[in-house]
This record gives sequence, structure tokens and C-alpha cells, in this order.
Amino acid sequence: MRLLILLSLLLFPFSCYGQRTGEAPQLTDGPQAAPPTVAATMDNNSVIKMAKAGLGDDLILQTINTQPGHYSTDADSLVALKDAGISDRIITAMVNKSRKLLTPAPEKPIELSDVNEIGVYYKDHRSDKWTLIDPEIVHIKSGGWIKSTATHGIIKQDHNGHLNGRESKLALQAPIEILIYMPDGVAINEYEFLRFRINSDNREFRILTGGVFHSTGGADRDEVKFDPVKTAPRTYQFTIDRNVGGGEFGILPAGSGNVTNGGKIYTFAITE
Repeated sequence: MRLLILLSLLLFPFSCYGQRTGEAPQLTDGPQAAPPTVAATMDNNSVIKMAKAGLGDDLILQTINTQPGHYSTDADSLVALKDAGISDRIITAMVNKSRKLLTPAPEKPIELSDVNEIGVYYKDHRSDKWTLIDPEIVHIKSGGWIKSTATHGIIKQDHNGHLNGRESKLALQAPIEILIYMPDGVAINEYEFLRFRINSDNREFRILTGGVFHSTGGADRDEVKFDPVKTAPRTYQFTIDRNVGGGEFGILPAGSGNVTNGGKIYTFAITE
């Protein structure tokens, strides 16, 4: 009996330990994986150390091309590399790697607009959408007298444009955002931004044959300076500021400046 009591006293602490913890010892499946190592950044000294250690050019070249690196390739650094016995092949690889690092990031892709029909548009700020400006018929005829002589012996002549009616149907307030979506193969400098001369029952303007982009115009011609910026393929935008003033205006598309039997022009009024 005394022996049984002694054994019970000896085993009691172990049974209590198991009840208190209620947990079995955790076993591991094996040694834990080491965290991934990050490749050190190579530099000129790294290349010199590899060459002095007797590593071949092919291995050094592979390391330069596959590992991150920042190399000094100014004139003094190149001379120091050469003095250290670095071959021209390795130096060229270092220069090429540095050139890649210095290459500027690509430009932001041009954002396409929701416009997919050729024409001239204005931004309707109520709906925040581009709205097509309705064109009118315009007749172009020669002004009847030679204005100036261009290079290569080409004679330029004033042309007069004529539109029926004193006013266009569309009236806008500056500043006005304008978008031009052009036909394929047409340049933006073939478009004209014009101020009309108002008569009793029609509107007129005078331009130089073939169009003059950003022309300073003059008292006898009606081109208005504008600075379009390309925002998508075949798409340009510009803003008409308040300093343009009020009146009747039009944007003459490419080719219409030489049409005699009726072309089109996108017209609008600017109210002050």
C-alpha cells in the first residue's frame, strides 16, 4: 500500500502538467527555409574584384547583364577600369547597363477621346462631352489681286470666303475648349481659325491661298492665331481665351481654302 501511494505522488505532477497545458509538443517537419537573399548591387569595385579573383570575361559579363548595378562611366572611371586590367568587352557592358538606367521613362500614352467622327467639336461643360459643331457652306473665290510672292517662285494670292446669313446658329462663351478630329493624312497646319467680317446679310473673310498656320494675318486678312496640342491620333485640342473677343468665327478644315463651288466651315459666335 505504501508503495502504491508513493508511485501516485510521483506521477501526479506529470498528469497535472498535461491537464494544465492541454497542448502536445509541436513538431517541425524539418529545418525552416531561410529568407530569400537579395542580390547585392554591382558597381565598378565589384567588377574589379571579380577580375582580380581570376573570373573569366564571360562570367563577369553574365553577372553585369543579370544583376542590378550602378556603374560610374565618366572619363576618369573608364581610365581607372582600364588601369585595373578590365577588358573592353566588360567596360562596354558596364556602359550599356548605365545607359539603360539613364533612359527616360516612356511618355504617358495619349488618351483617346470619345470622338470618332471627323469634324470640329466644343466641350459642353454641362455634360462634360465633346459636341460636334454644325458646319455651314462656304464659297471661296480669288481676291483678284496678287498679295505676295513665296519661295521657289510660287505666287500666293488672297482668297475671299463668303457665307450666307449674319450669324451662326451656335453661340458660346469663352474660354472655349475646341477639339479637331482630322482625316487620315491631313496635317493640323492645314486648318484655319478665322474671324468673320459681318455684312447686312452675310459673313466674309480673307485668307492667303493654301492657308497660313499661325499667320500674323494683318489688317487685310482674318486668320486668328491658335496653338493646337495633339491629344490622340489625328486629334488636336486648343482653348479659345477671352482675349480673342466676341464676334462670329469659323474653323476652316483642310482643303476648303481652295474650294470654289462650296466647301464647309465650322461656325460659331463668341458672346462677351
